[in-house]
Amino acid sequence: MQPIRLATADSREPSGSITKPDLPLTRRQFLKGSGILFGTIAITSPLALLAPSSAWALELKVLDTATGNTLLSFGRVLYPHANLPDAVYAILVKDLDAMAASDPEIARQLRDGVQALDQKAGGAFSKAKPETQLTAVKAIEATPFFATVRGKCITSLYDNEMAWAALGYPGESWSKGGYITHGFQDLKWLPAPPESASPPPYMG
Repeated sequence: MQPIRLATADSREPSGSITKPDLPLTRRQFLKGSGILFGTIAITSPLALLAPSSAWALELKVLDTATGNTLLSFGRVLYPHANLPDAVYAILVKDLDAMAASDPEIARQLRDGVQALDQKAGGAFSKAKPETQLTAVKAIEATPFFATVRGKCITSLYDNEMAWAALGYPGESWSKGGYITHGFQDLKWLPAPPESASPPPYMG
């Protein structure tokens, strides 16, 4: 049986750089109902230059598709960015799935937490209106589940080149000669500081 090749741009090497491998997925595995998230990246998005295809897919090892979609939506409520596509939030789901694969207690916590979100939303949290999602999230903010997902958001969403590209951050500059010689003044959305903010250096 020939595998279905699905392009993905959601994995990271330990250094934090983005890899773009193909995800081999046989039709038999797909029909078994493995947890899989699908999505597309708009051609106009800066991420389109990083991804091998406008379509992406993420295979989950432990969590099912409904749980993955709910966690993705939960992450977007916690850290909303209109210009970050779902492909970036899928990195959060990937990392949470890896945690669940190595710790049964985390797996149980994630499943129970997703169930609680669905209950608070009066149905599928991932399909609820934004105001309903926000109310549901606020209702569970004192739970360990909330803390687990929020804590993982910090590194999953922001420590990767896909998010940097979407947010306009050029990445570290040490290897490029430092910020002074590599775009230190390239932020167009900040006003120019007054001269008094940068007094002449003390010469002794």
